[in-house]
Amino acid sequence: VSAQAPQQGVTDWPSTNYTQSANRYSPLTQITAENVATLERVWSFHLKPADYTGRLREDQAIPLVIGTTMYLASPYGAVLALDATTGVEQWRFELPENAVPSKRGIAYWPGDGDIPPSLLFGASSGALYSIKASDGTVNTEFGENGIVNLKTPEVMRTFTDAGYLLLSSPTIYKNLVITGAGTGEGRSFPKGTGPAGDTRAWDARTGELVWTFHTVPGPDQFGYDTWAGDSARDRSGVNVWGYMSLDAERGILYMPLGAPNDDRVGVDRPGDNLFSSSIVAVDANTGQYLWHFQLVHHDIWDYDAQSAPLVVDLHRDGEIVPALIIVNKTGLMFTLNRVTGEPIFDVEERPVPKSDVPGEQASPTQPFPVKPEPLTQNTISRDNLYKGELEHQAYCERLVDDNNMKLGGPYMPITPNQYSISPPGPAGGINYWGPSYDPELNLFVSNTTNLFQPMRLVQRPNGTWVNSGPLAGVRRFGDPDRRLPCGPTPWGELVAVDMDS
Repeated sequence: VSAQAPQQGVTDWPSTNYTQSANRYSPLTQITAENVATLERVWSFHLKPADYTGRLREDQAIPLVIGTTMYLASPYGAVLALDATTGVEQWRFELPENAVPSKRGIAYWPGDGDIPPSLLFGASSGALYSIKASDGTVNTEFGENGIVNLKTPEVMRTFTDAGYLLLSSPTIYKNLVITGAGTGEGRSFPKGTGPAGDTRAWDARTGELVWTFHTVPGPDQFGYDTWAGDSARDRSGVNVWGYMSLDAERGILYMPLGAPNDDRVGVDRPGDNLFSSSIVAVDANTGQYLWHFQLVHHDIWDYDAQSAPLVVDLHRDGEIVPALIIVNKTGLMFTLNRVTGEPIFDVEERPVPKSDVPGEQASPTQPFPVKPEPLTQNTISRDNLYKGELEHQAYCERLVDDNNMKLGGPYMPITPNQYSISPPGPAGGINYWGPSYDPELNLFVSNTTNLFQPMRLVQRPNGTWVNSGPLAGVRRFGDPDRRLPCGPTPWGELVAVDMDS
């Protein structure tokens, strides 16, 4: 943050991903490659209260800046406004009953008529809040005294004791606040059932429900036949737990949806399982389905489709083409026409390995873009483990050999009773943070992660298969004591793609 008082609007960062198109590209030029080494800290602000003695809490939120005010959520149960030039607290809204705001941010709505600019955000209690941006007091006209209960009977179904919350900042479109869902990983109930992962839109003025999109289709809806038998019934997951994006001019909302529950085993849900691990385009005003693109068929890797798709305009053959750039944990990048959903750069269905789990009908093919090449490492073998510092190199070789790990390439299913690694894995690739787009250079830019995760499936006494969890003491593929990965370097990269070619 610059110490110089910003001009109204010039330095605004009004939403988590900067714009509704999620391009995360700032036009500011004050900080450059030439002067970045000379920057000095102007102020700091501690989110943790001075008298707090408990465990440190995680925060993944990007602050918002409107004019000279910074708005941010604290994992210690508050939403704050700071003077962006000095770091001085202007006001604080404390959530009741030890609730905490969504860990991935809040949303700013510019207001309408008599209703002033407001902040809207979810809470761990399953509530959606609306408070005034000017002083942090609640908008009493919204819901019940500023609160809408997201845990409605329609989404909770019969799972009234299940966890349900908004994990990320909602999306603002006109006077609508659009929410995804946090349904958990779905192992607490039989056969991946639980609360619905539906996307919903609420009136930002009153909190009234405007529309609902069922992310797992019902019997009379398109896509239901991609779930064998009644496996779609009460299915949980298939939720927007990351961020959405918008083509505001056309009124199209793009929803990145996660894997179904259970997200590592699909024995009980044969089929492609729409709209899991897909991008779904809907009319932002009504929630009406327009098109979809599934990144992973029958997801049994927890690959999801969680980061906000980039809404960009590309120059192709002398024409401007409305495009949507999509990435996820696979490290693959798909570029589609955002109006029709058709690929701009070709996509091929390629054969992938079968599953060794009895009854698992893994998809025989998965979509791969012809270009660009994968943005992350997607193959590992005994020969390309970490090479370098000899002690750590030896540790990595022992880790593989002592645990008889199965190493492979893209879409190798998790194996029964044996730890396996199929890069990038659920901890690799490009996660919820998403990429950026430089419209001046026509460059896609993203950080990528090459951190792998050993996984295996075990069978319960009732015959069902479940993910056994990480190797004892080794959640990631590496040495937990030295905090060094065992995969080949580099373990992380900054990647740029020329979108003209």
